[in-house]
Amino acid sequence: MKKSQPRFKPQFAPILTWFEANRPLPKSELNFLSPYQLIVAVILSAQCTDKRVNMTTPAFYERYPDVASLAAATADEVLPLIKSISYPNSKAAHLVAMAQKVMKDYGGEIPREIDALMTLPGVGRKTANVVTSVLYDEPVIAVDTHVFRVAHRLGLSDGKTPYAVECDLEAGIPEEFRARSHHWLILHGRYVCTARSPKCGECGIAPYCRYHAQSR
Repeated sequence: MKKSQPRFKPQFAPILTWFEANRPLPKSELNFLSPYQLIVAVILSAQCTDKRVNMTTPAFYERYPDVASLAAATADEVLPLIKSISYPNSKAAHLVAMAQKVMKDYGGEIPREIDALMTLPGVGRKTANVVTSVLYDEPVIAVDTHVFRVAHRLGLSDGKTPYAVECDLEAGIPEEFRARSHHWLILHGRYVCTARSPKCGECGIAPYCRYHAQSR
């Protein structure tokens, strides 16, 4: 009788099993109601907290409810609405240029393919992965500073770049778990495995963590 394949690779198994049991339905903390709203929120969230973005976007969406209205704006008109966000000048320019390219090249619809998304101003690989993962449950993992840090501390990757970490994680996590794993790692890094003073004493996966073992 043929042996069934293990669900997870040994290195990943206890960590993913714990998350699956204790954080079964993770989701993005950004507020959005459409692909357009999500891509705006993700662009704004670069080096900024989701909480601050969620405080800013209601007025933004009221003024620019869709891609067409944003494409007709100027960066100077957008700027006052996002001035509390980090790097508001560059993000205002990126948002308007993104909307204009979506109107010109994609008929006003936010594309769902990663390569197409990455042609949009202000959209790098991480943003494209977030959009496709959150909206379409695509089996990709966006690597931000939280995911990068947590993956290294847990010993899931020693990659030197976000893309290298992304490749290591996707090699070790089955496709059906990648969208959830993206959120598991981000939220764990945001609230437990923080950059400074990680809360190892209340961490359920500390027994499997390389960083915790080395720091004792």
